[in-house]
Amino acid sequence: MTDIKIGLETHVQLNTNSKLFCSCRNEQNVEPNTNVCPICLGHPGSKPRANKEVINQAFKVCKALELDFNEESVFARKTYFYPDMSKNYQVTQYDRPVAQNGRFEVKIKDKKKEIGIKRLHIEEDPARLVHEENYSKVDYNRAGTPLLEIVTDPDLKSSEEARTYLQQLAHVLEYLKVYSPVSDYSIKSDANISINGGERVEIKNITGTSAIEKALNYELSRQKQLTKRNKEVKQHTRRYNPDMGSTIKMREKETEEDYGYIVDPDLTTQKSKDVSNVEIPELPREKYRRFKKDYEIKDKIAESLVSDPGLAKAYEKLAQKHDTHIAATLLTGDLKKVLNYNDVAYSEAKLEIDWLSHLLELIEENRISDRNAEKALREIVENPRPIKEIIEELGLEKSSDDKVAQAVNKVIKNEEEAVKDYTSGDEGAINYLVGQVMQVTQGGADPKKTRELLLEELE
Repeated sequence: MTDIKIGLETHVQLNTNSKLFCSCRNEQNVEPNTNVCPICLGHPGSKPRANKEVINQAFKVCKALELDFNEESVFARKTYFYPDMSKNYQVTQYDRPVAQNGRFEVKIKDKKKEIGIKRLHIEEDPARLVHEENYSKVDYNRAGTPLLEIVTDPDLKSSEEARTYLQQLAHVLEYLKVYSPVSDYSIKSDANISINGGERVEIKNITGTSAIEKALNYELSRQKQLTKRNKEVKQHTRRYNPDMGSTIKMREKETEEDYGYIVDPDLTTQKSKDVSNVEIPELPREKYRRFKKDYEIKDKIAESLVSDPGLAKAYEKLAQKHDTHIAATLLTGDLKKVLNYNDVAYSEAKLEIDWLSHLLELIEENRISDRNAEKALREIVENPRPIKEIIEELGLEKSSDDKVAQAVNKVIKNEEEAVKDYTSGDEGAINYLVGQVMQVTQGGADPKKTRELLLEELE
């Protein structure tokens, strides 16, 4: 059995209004090299100043991950020569990060596992390189974007565990409003992997959760093949090529000494004396437990609700005036299906609680069929407007008994072959007849009532 050790260094881009050390707008999808100034370009004599909002967001994440805060954290200069950093060093934190020695519990399939968090520190993003056919261009809009780097212990034992850890970490960060999956800001990871106590190999800049699993699977296979052929796995750095689905050697691994860390003399020491006042919201794990207890809903339903902070918030509002089970079923069933089909999150769908509340009223009063309720949800997601208007426009409310009876008689008259099949003993033919009545009433008939009326007429 192969002994696998995987550690992740995850960089979370923060969506703050301004950059980490200057007042430039923290926007990237604009004209290249327009959100820049002497500070983020590293001009001599420019004086950086730490963004207080970045510090606050770092404190929130540290508290959520149960890290031990350092009384003081210090910014350092990490020296390297590369065109994406015009000043030839990156401002980061080295021996005194914001916090360290934490833990993060993940649920892998049906088992819980604690992943050690070695440290969390703040650093700046370098510029973006744009590679053309014969040359590269540099866009410094990204230079100085604030990053939180979260470093795990080598506690992950498979690519699946790494993907699950990243997914659940991103979920917590979303609840903390530090990260949004629908924004332009990303989560990237460097992965360190070794097998059977050998040298570790680092894979740089893997974007997303599915890519981390693919990159690690390839690298794990590569290292196994080397050891089978009695070849040594040497410590070095690789990058993942998603188009090829493989990792490619970049360079021999630098050591800590190669970076020549020194304390940044232009930045003040950051105090953590006020962390006791840092407030964090209810996190997914706690919300999941409370939903199960307070609303007496099933595990899978509670898990589905808390998977989206906006959906969980909407449910709590609806649960105040509607049946908690019916509301949960609507949100995690038909609504989620429609959202997924349209590839939008709840927060993007521009839905109003009053619209969903009106639909729930119709469902609870048995005035709309399940099929037509889903039709109404499709319409408000694709073309948001009051659901009352949609139901009236499309005639989705259940038909009166007289209209259903008329439709039953019409179907019996027009579907002689199906009627003959049923009276000859083919009981399945009744389902076809029910479907025809539903078509005539445009889904307005209640299927159960329709079946009863058909049976009355046919027997």
